[in-house]
Amino acid sequence: MAEVVRFENVGLRYGLGPEVLQDITFGLEAGSFHFLIGPSGAGKSSLLRLMYLAHRQTRGLISLFGRDVSTLPREQLPKVRRRIGVMFQDFRLLPHLTAFDNVALPLRVAGVRESEIKRHVEELLVWVALENHMDMRPPTMSGGQQQRVAIARAVIARPKILYADEPTGNVDDRIAARLMHLFEELNKLGTTVIIATHNEAIVQEFGRPVLKIDGGRLRIIPQGVPLDRPSPSGLFDVEEDF
Repeated sequence: MAEVVRFENVGLRYGLGPEVLQDITFGLEAGSFHFLIGPSGAGKSSLLRLMYLAHRQTRGLISLFGRDVSTLPREQLPKVRRRIGVMFQDFRLLPHLTAFDNVALPLRVAGVRESEIKRHVEELLVWVALENHMDMRPPTMSGGQQQRVAIARAVIARPKILYADEPTGNVDDRIAARLMHLFEELNKLGTTVIIATHNEAIVQEFGRPVLKIDGGRLRIIPQGVPLDRPSPSGLFDVEEDF
């Protein structure tokens, strides 16, 4: 199956500081599902920023959908980004819009008919248990409610790739399980899913391959292998490409 994400010897530094990501090499096949784990400050957020084109790498090659994105003209980047859904840890909702309108925004930008928007947005807000909060605005919502709005907005357009940064961090176990099943359903429809999380219980329960990053280095842990198994070399190098 074709790869939708490919990193080759990627490094990243901010300004003149040391590299925060070092020699990152891996590939993700279309329709795969991975967790991204690692301690705070390990480089998870930096890796995600490279994957959704918020930053450019310092060195190495990054390809998305079979294209080298580092050489793409700037005017072509929005077209690539429209195929990517992102759920940010800080949500980034528009405070003056209702929950409904925040979720509807990607569809309106894409020119979808309003009747279709209404049907899809209402169905999704029911799924994330916000059917009674569609007209609320983010400043009047709890953190968990805002988080679910952000998730709904990220998945409403059925992106080809979905990156979710701590999507279950502010919700109870029941809602967390419901959201994880939403991600699984989206994955079954062909979306490549990458979820960054500190919740190893969820990682173990759902049993997907893991991208583990520490000290700016990455290794891939295949499904079924214990998360705490040390790398043979003692470094965080790639064990297996997917």
